[in-house]
Amino acid sequence: MTTAQPEARSGSIRNVDAQTLRSWVERGEAVVVDVREPDEHREAHLAGSVCVPLSSFDPARVPAPEGKRVVLHCRSGKRSTDAAGRLLACGWPEVTQLEGGIEAWKKAGLPVERSPGATISIQRQVQITAGSLVVAGVALGFVSPWFYLLSAFVGAGLIFAGVTNTCGMASLLGKMPWNNRAA
Repeated sequence: MTTAQPEARSGSIRNVDAQTLRSWVERGEAVVVDVREPDEHREAHLAGSVCVPLSSFDPARVPAPEGKRVVLHCRSGKRSTDAAGRLLACGWPEVTQLEGGIEAWKKAGLPVERSPGATISIQRQVQITAGSLVVAGVALGFVSPWFYLLSAFVGAGLIFAGVTNTCGMASLLGKMPWNNRAA
């Protein structure tokens, strides 16, 4: 089942549920475009989907084969809505997205693929690293109060990342060898 959402631009965004998208893919009627980051795509993706990350989104890189629907998806729907808006701004008359993203796909019990040697997402790596540094700073603070500055520094970095939408820790982790293996 699909539902149309009017857009302020000249076109519209159409949502499609996971079961409908699955039938389109099985019949060869759709191309699925994943707008999540490459590490997220490697971790879990819809079979045959093409990764065109929102962070470097270029509408010219979105495949548009004749006679097939192009369906965007992300984790939950926010990034695919942003990408859909960019396509509409470039003159696409209509853009379809997976309602609820890959999370809705998984919740429907539909299969996902993992790339060999996939690491966990950068977002989760940041959460694990930041949390570990905060706990270490607090624990070591009992040895010397100067270690509390480590926790404060990490907290300030997280605030900065939230305000500016840039994360130095994510950039650093993205350069680590385990995150730069071939997809």
